[in-house]
Amino acid sequence: MVTRRNFLKRAAVASAGLAVGGIGTMNAESYNRIVGANRKVNIAYIGIGNRGEQIIGDFEKTGLVNVVALCDVDMGAKQTQKVIAKYPKAKQFKDFRVMFDKIGNEFEAVAIAIPDFAHFPVTMMAMAHGKHVYVEKPMARTFLEAELMMQAARKYPNVVTQVGNQGHSEANYFQFKAWQDAGIIKDVTSVVAHMNNPRRWHGWDVNIYKYPEAQPIPSTLDWMTWHCAVPYHEYSDKYHNGEWRSWYDFGMGALGDWGAHILDTVHEFLDLGLPYEINPIKLTGHNDYFFPTDSTIQFKFGPRGEMPPCDIMWYDGVNNLPPIPEGYGESALDPNIPASGAGEIKKTTINPGKIIYSKELTFKGASHGSTLSIIPESKAKDMASKLPEVPKSPSNHFANFLLACTGVEKTRSPFEIHGPLSQVFSLGVMAQRLNTKFHFDSRTKQITNNAFANAMLTGIPPRKGWEDFYKI
Repeated sequence: MVTRRNFLKRAAVASAGLAVGGIGTMNAESYNRIVGANRKVNIAYIGIGNRGEQIIGDFEKTGLVNVVALCDVDMGAKQTQKVIAKYPKAKQFKDFRVMFDKIGNEFEAVAIAIPDFAHFPVTMMAMAHGKHVYVEKPMARTFLEAELMMQAARKYPNVVTQVGNQGHSEANYFQFKAWQDAGIIKDVTSVVAHMNNPRRWHGWDVNIYKYPEAQPIPSTLDWMTWHCAVPYHEYSDKYHNGEWRSWYDFGMGALGDWGAHILDTVHEFLDLGLPYEINPIKLTGHNDYFFPTDSTIQFKFGPRGEMPPCDIMWYDGVNNLPPIPEGYGESALDPNIPASGAGEIKKTTINPGKIIYSKELTFKGASHGSTLSIIPESKAKDMASKLPEVPKSPSNHFANFLLACTGVEKTRSPFEIHGPLSQVFSLGVMAQRLNTKFHFDSRTKQITNNAFANAMLTGIPPRKGWEDFYKI
């Protein structure tokens, strides 16, 4: 078991970095590109069922991984058995701390596909051990956790980080940048982001007044380790296998889940940073335990350089549709949305996506890597000759991470890029939970009009025995 002493000792070793020598006249970057282009990365998978199984398959397709270890709190569950059977030589663990302690020297990277609340401790331990980290979005559940993860990334500069918002390696990423560089996307004043599909809505009674009744813990499940640093809850199937996403104590709701696939390029290329005001405009079915059935949240961002102030309006809920501009046309549906036990995405009146309003043009786009189009169609035809050529992605999101591990590329969604967006989601979730408007000072990173909300930036203190994960 990892103790406080050896955890901090390993962190000190990792932060010292690695000396590169003996390469002759060739510089380190050129050497890495040659040697790293086809080298397999020794990897450990943490979370191997459901979404974990999907990303393991995506990593396998790159041909750039050697699977060293599999780790999951329920290695006997139906959802983990296929992966275990596929990699019989990989060492198996239920507790990630034991895995790092026993075979930490046998792998160089981890891929983390576990509930939102567990991303932080696993990631922090991996970085302290000098391991490269691929972690599913949102990268953290609380504002403080995202802040500490960004600080750790700066402390361990040799560690490669990548957040799993795959659109950052697909067409929309390169199109947005090319259109911005060409002056097509400029002077954006408002963005409407929407997720109005039933995939993430539970249908529970919003008059809830207590947590679910305790149920027997499945015999193969390590329920205590499942919690990581959050306070213990009695087992219920309403928390497990994706249902955790609906609860404030465990997940980030539709905003954290889908916001990363809809707002990632908007946030990065418009240099939005952190908002100065967060306002829950509409919350249907608000309660103290799980996310509302409908939410409309306004985020207000100030001017950045020559860019004007910009508002983001977030709409979620099946019946909570945003205003649709004239000439919108049909709503696209990204073909690369992964399957989920929470329900499939079916084409409806309006599908997950965004509408971007600038002073001169209006754009619409779907989620993930789907490209933008100019609306109405007549305006798109007028602009067609002015649109620049968009470069193709040199690698998908998984290959990008692995090639970065070997020095060939740089990751497109590292912690320093995704971290502030994760914090935006945390602020939005706090506004949902407390149902009140916040004023936020991005310089001091404090909420200035609500002391209780300000205290929530750090979240509930970690469970006993998990305190050291919060120390850099």
